[in-house]
Amino acid sequence: MLKNLKSLFVVEEAGSRKAAPAGDASAEAADAPSKVHAIPQSQEGNPGQVSQKFMDILFKAMEDNNPDGFDYMEFRQSLASLKKMPMDEQTRFQSAFAMAQTLGATPSKLLDSAMHYIAVLNREEQQFEQALAAQKAKQIGSKEEEMLRLEQTVQAKTEQIRQLTAEIEAHQKQAGQLQKEIGQASAKVETTKNDFIASYNALVEQIQADVDSMKKFLK
Repeated sequence: MLKNLKSLFVVEEAGSRKAAPAGDASAEAADAPSKVHAIPQSQEGNPGQVSQKFMDILFKAMEDNNPDGFDYMEFRQSLASLKKMPMDEQTRFQSAFAMAQTLGATPSKLLDSAMHYIAVLNREEQQFEQALAAQKAKQIGSKEEEMLRLEQTVQAKTEQIRQLTAEIEAHQKQAGQLQKEIGQASAKVETTKNDFIASYNALVEQIQADVDSMKKFLK
C-alpha cells in the first residue's frame, strides 16, 4: 500500500525545484486566494530538501490513518489513473467523481477526508517539533552550558597568577572545540528540520490543491 501511496503524489527531488505542468492542481495552488491550512516555513533562509526518510514517515502516517471505504485517497488514485487521458483538469476531476459517486462518495465526504489527511500530517509535524526540541536540547544545550562554564574558568584563571597560563590555554582550546561542535550540531538540527518541512509542504500543497479543485469543480 505504501508504494502505491507514493505514486499518487508528485514529490520534488532533493536539491531541485518541481516544475508543475500547465493546468496542474499543484501549480494552481500557488495562486489560490485562501488556504485551509497554514504550511510551516523553513527557517534561516534554508528551503530544505524533500527527504525520502521523512516522506516515508508521512506516507506511513497517512496509510495508518486511511479508513475503510472510498475516501480522498481512493479519489486521488482515480485522478492519477486519468492523468494520461486527453482531458483538462475539470473534466478529469468530474470523471473521477462520477466513478466515486457509484461508491457513495460526495463532494463533502471527499473534502472532509482530504482535510483528515492534512490533520494527520499536522499531528506528525507537531510530534516532530517536540522530538526536535528534545534533540536540540540534548545536542546543543548541554554543550552551550559546558562552554559557558569553561569560559568562566578561563576568566577566573586569567585574573590569577601568571603561572596558570598553560592551564588557561588548554581550557581555551577545549572551548574552541566545543564551539565548533555546537556549530556543526546546530547546522545538522536545522537541516533536519527544514528537510521535514519541505517534505511536509510537498504533501500538504498537493492535497490543498486538490481541495481547492474539488471546491471549484465538484458541486
